[in-house]
Amino acid sequence: MASTYTNNSGLEKIGSGEQAGTWGTTTNNNLDIVDRTVNGVLSLTVSGNTTLTASDGTLSNGHYKIIILGGTPSGAFNLTIDPNDQQKWYIFKNSTGQTATIKQGGGSGTTVAIANGATNIVYADGTGSNANIALVPTDLVNDTTPQLGGNLDTNGKSILFGSSKWSIILDTGDNDLLFKYNGTTVFKLASSGAVTSANNITAFGSP
Repeated sequence: MASTYTNNSGLEKIGSGEQAGTWGTTTNNNLDIVDRTVNGVLSLTVSGNTTLTASDGTLSNGHYKIIILGGTPSGAFNLTIDPNDQQKWYIFKNSTGQTATIKQGGGSGTTVAIANGATNIVYADGTGSNANIALVPTDLVNDTTPQLGGNLDTNGKSILFGSSKWSIILDTGDNDLLFKYNGTTVFKLASSGAVTSANNITAFGSP
């Protein structure tokens, strides 16, 4: 009975009575594939359109879980996940200077564009020639009770309040906390405790 292969990772399932005396080689190869699919990291140099291939029973670049895209392609490029009948999920970090469009199959399935500098998790549904790629959400929009396990570091960025024009940002030069409206500072809290307002301050009023 000939070997068969698992649907999504291409692990070889040895047929009954096959590979006497050599099954250890196949087993070790399968374990190497599993190692890649669980924790493997691939630095992939890109020059243009490229393909990630997960071949049955053979160590392939498509078996890695984390893909760091590098190189200097001259423009935006496509990265195709092959074959189109395997379900996959990957973590992509795009450091190419260009936009990478992730696809599976060449039909009408959905794709995901990963901007330069972005890191995204994507899922490939493996439904054949019209296979779809979906972005796996990593934001907190649907978490109504998020909690921090440590300090929140804004990393030099502003705190924005939805679609309003308000923002709060730290002036790293003076270490002052700036409250801005529509991009203009209207209130400043200095590290010394001094308060500066662009307009009148009303005490004991009704807000």
